[in-house]
Amino acid sequence: MKTVLFVCVHNAGRSQMAEAFVNHLAAERGLPVRGESAGTVAGERVNPVAEAVMEEIGISMAGQRPKPLTREIADRADRIITMGCGVDASACPARITVTEDWGLDDPKGQPIEKVREIRDQIRARVEALLRDLNGK
Repeated sequence: MKTVLFVCVHNAGRSQMAEAFVNHLAAERGLPVRGESAGTVAGERVNPVAEAVMEEIGISMAGQRPKPLTREIADRADRIITMGCGVDASACPARITVTEDWGLDDPKGQPIEKVREIRDQIRARVEALLRDLNGK
């Protein structure tokens, strides 16, 4: 089983959507991949607009919550992807090696139309990531 860790500052929007996409799409396709997410300064709750736009396409984020990034979470990841949120390297556990940065806009405070665009960008990147991890 491969684990992909999505890291953001607050772990409330982009990284949560990416985690949900990986887990949903990998399960749907029978792929041995799971997503996790964490934040360097974890927020109090998942962005409700991010939850709503995921529900619109049939993917629930119920039960997901912001989690602080720890060395243990980083150590069990095969790939670590930041979401374009300016994660401060000094706030990360020493071993964290970012595989790539997706450079996505922050959904916080954005109108729902913009959050839908961000969601769709995340889905496209997760689709490519799963193809890459699956060798197809």
